[in-house]
Amino acid sequence: MKIFAKIRFYWGAFVISTIVGAGMIPLITLFPKYKGVIMHKLNRVILFLMGAKLKTVGKRDEKANLFLMNHQGIMDIIALEAVENTHFRWVAKKELFDTPWFGYLLKNGDMISVDRENKAGLVKLLKDAKESIEVKKRAVAIFPEGTRSSNQTLLPFKPGAKIVANKLNLRVQPIVIVGSKYVLNEHNKTGHSGTIYIHYLDAFDVADAPKDWYEKVKEDMEKVIKEYEKKGILR
Repeated sequence: MKIFAKIRFYWGAFVISTIVGAGMIPLITLFPKYKGVIMHKLNRVILFLMGAKLKTVGKRDEKANLFLMNHQGIMDIIALEAVENTHFRWVAKKELFDTPWFGYLLKNGDMISVDRENKAGLVKLLKDAKESIEVKKRAVAIFPEGTRSSNQTLLPFKPGAKIVANKLNLRVQPIVIVGSKYVLNEHNKTGHSGTIYIHYLDAFDVADAPKDWYEKVKEDMEKVIKEYEKKGILR
């Protein structure tokens, strides 16, 4: 019933806010060397309390240093951090760094801020991505759509991720996330127990890829989404 879906949404929002504010932020501040482990463990706790399960398809390429994912909401990040234990360096719009709780988490988690309204933002993104990979030894995670979609359909890809990959000659691995919006839908404010699928596509070196590799990645991700739709998994 819709009323229960609404209750589950606010329960999920409470769980996320509480664990982020009372757990993640203090712990990564006190123990910065263990940020990855802390984020991994506490995000798994969030999923457990929300009644969400994880299922992975394929494997992460350990040599990949840029991950491209579709974006439906905050559960995408929670799910992937719960699966991985290497602490991605997420790219997020600078406005999010000024929000309560999560802004501090982004800053203290040493994530990458990007100003989409400023041309200099791309220069900074290139510099930060290079530092992340070469100095910090942390893979970069980008949502090429640039914002959350209201459904599973992919939005047009922004050029930033392609420019970064080409300029730095990175190894890219696309990831399709399915079911995260069903667990917590930030658009209609409903929540459900359910399974979030993390589907790893094949990784590749952009240096060896065709010029239209970015467009092909989008096509491949859309094909995977349609496969889940045919199976009746998308809700």
